Amino acid sequence: MTVNKIMVIGAGFMGAGIAQVGAQAGYEMVLYDIAPAAVDKGIAGVNKLLAKKVAKGTLAQEALDSTMALIKASTSLEDAADADLVIEAVYENADLKKDIFSQLDAVCKPECILATNTSSIPITSLAAAVKRQDKFIGMHFFSPVPVMKLCELIRAIKTSDETIGVVAEVAQKMGKVTVVAKDVPGFIVNRINSAMRCEAYKCLEEGVATVEDIDKAMKNGANLPMGPFELADFVGLDVNYSVLSTLYAGYKDSKFAPNLTLEKLVTAGDLGRKTGKGWYDYTSGEKKPRTDVKF
Repeated sequence: MTVNKIMVIGAGFMGAGIAQVGAQAGYEMVLYDIAPAAVDKGIAGVNKLLAKKVAKGTLAQEALDSTMALIKASTSLEDAADADLVIEAVYENADLKKDIFSQLDAVCKPECILATNTSSIPITSLAAAVKRQDKFIGMHFFSPVPVMKLCELIRAIKTSDETIGVVAEVAQKMGKVTVVAKDVPGFIVNRINSAMRCEAYKCLEEGVATVEDIDKAMKNGANLPMGPFELADFVGLDVNYSVLSTLYAGYKDSKFAPNLTLEKLVTAGDLGRKTGKGWYDYTSGEKKPRTDVKF
């Protein structure tokens, strides 16, 4: 099977990033969101990122123009009718994803592959919403998509070898390194990262060190580009909490139990960079320690 046209469901930061790398690889991309303003913002964001590269001299204007010409806006799932691959990248809500895939299953041509970008929800549970379970796969990109090299491919119980092969080729053409994982909670990266992050949370609550010193220690001692608290703020504390909840429910292992302080921050609406406050305070435009709460 040859993939020429790809539709991305969800025009947020992740979805727009997928549309960008797909277009840069020469695929015809359709970026969908239920809200027209979200689609416009997603496409404008891609253009802004590429324009910065043009200004720096690392990208030709012709490359920007050709990439943007391959990204089309959509607010109708009916536009998936002639897609060869659909990649869902909406919020981590299983019921929402299942509803979207059920609709896509009825719209898409029989040979179209359906992929989910979920970071932790079991792929087989989402595949159960469609009839083409052999053509359903997990395609987990990492944020920011244009920068991060990895794409985890997750095989549901009925995913065919052909589907794995086709999607691997697409991801590799997008410049990604691919790995294939079994359908287990958290897959590879989030399972390991979550265990590390939970230990960081325990160190904080036991008074071993401050948020700032734990991050500093892990960056300089383990050579991580971002500390566990910085990374949680970047990804979103609501996403972090959702992933931990899924892992805890899946493994029944107390090491993945969602942290109580994390839960309180999510309840308070402090979700990290996107809300201005999380483990750190970003309201000044810079990352600073929080002075309004005591961890």
